Amino acid sequence: MANGKTELERERQGIFYGWYIVAAMFFTTFVVVGARTGFGVFIPTWEEEFGTSVGLISVASGVGWAVNGLVQPLAGHLTDVYGGRRVMIASVALLGLLTMAIAAVPNVYVLIFVNGVLLSSVAAGLFPTPSTSVLSRWFVLGRGKALSLVAAGGSAGGIIMIPFAAYLLILTDWRTVWFVFGLIVLGLGLPAMAMIVRNDPSEMDLEPDGGSGPESGRVDVPVHVPGPLETRDWRESFRSAPMWQLSLGFWVCGVTTASIGVHFVKWAGSEGISIETAALAFGALSAINALGVIVVGSVSDRMQRKNLLGAVYLIRGLAVLCLIMLPGTVALWTFAVLGGASWLATVPLTTGLTADVYGLKNLGTINGLVNMFHQLGGGLAVVVFGVVFDIWGSYDQVLGVSVVLLIVAGALSFAIRERRYSIRYQSRPIEAPTPSIPAVGSATDRD
Repeated sequence: MANGKTELERERQGIFYGWYIVAAMFFTTFVVVGARTGFGVFIPTWEEEFGTSVGLISVASGVGWAVNGLVQPLAGHLTDVYGGRRVMIASVALLGLLTMAIAAVPNVYVLIFVNGVLLSSVAAGLFPTPSTSVLSRWFVLGRGKALSLVAAGGSAGGIIMIPFAAYLLILTDWRTVWFVFGLIVLGLGLPAMAMIVRNDPSEMDLEPDGGSGPESGRVDVPVHVPGPLETRDWRESFRSAPMWQLSLGFWVCGVTTASIGVHFVKWAGSEGISIETAALAFGALSAINALGVIVVGSVSDRMQRKNLLGAVYLIRGLAVLCLIMLPGTVALWTFAVLGGASWLATVPLTTGLTADVYGLKNLGTINGLVNMFHQLGGGLAVVVFGVVFDIWGSYDQVLGVSVVLLIVAGALSFAIRERRYSIRYQSRPIEAPTPSIPAVGSATDRD
């Protein structure tokens, strides 16, 4: 007991353990999502080596997005039942092995099976459903910031992994690149997840955001007051408007990020831009997004998340419009800036708002359902973009549709009645201890 108290006191005086979990998830997301984001770099190479079309290669990615989406609710349910830590550790281990397996695929059909079915199914057990569900249990006041930092890991991975993939592809061959990616996932991502992540602050006698109960003297830790839409059964969420507004908006997010992420290098080639330059531009987009998503997530803890979410969709719509209206190189770098400001910022805003509205009891399953919409939209769009390019030799038609969809997503987000349904507007702070009862933590401690 004494040892437990000493540990607790050390926790209060130092960094809240939840931030170590954020760091571990950031690093793992950096490695895993960064590796998977590099898929588009290999399309021209596979097109030549396998003697196939852009549309058929797109199926390997499109099926992957769709399968990943269908598995998301299952990953969320397993997270609710067994805890996110177990689900994520198993997923990262299998992801490393399957990433190396891509190096051995002999043709596009095996690529569709390995990447589109196996690897994409396993990836659902890492990001975003299990990771965001675990973090939502560790943070309430700082939920937006914590979620945004982990989402930024995917962008940071793109900064390094996409240019690295293009560079390594020049030096070696695509099989070597995928084998190296698999080794990186196993050697770096798996240990970080296994050694640091814990499911819930109660496992360490802590409460969300670093509180230790009323006796700690923390006056900024909220008492839980159930929100109007907090669910006992995940099915209840579909009877309310926010679930549909968030899900349909996230569907559009999937359509626009997946399609452009996979086809960006090919689009650049159709504009006479080299693979190396396109990869560098996407790396710049990822760098801008890594900063932007952290800023957006942190700001969202101080204002309504739905307004920021709507603005992000509209900014992305403007970025996509630039790909249609501006000449090649100018469009490339303009999109990198505007797209970077909005690329993954939807993830912490959407998942944070979902937790705020529907509570934590079924959060894994509900997050999985919302993310399912995102991935299914992405899977459909990746294939459609490839088929359209094979027919017309241009992406302008589908990019135009994307702009319209992003305007609709922005309108849906602005219409969410966050002040009425969010737990953030239902809770009240813990009252400070009365003078007659000595507080464990002083004002100086809280500073």
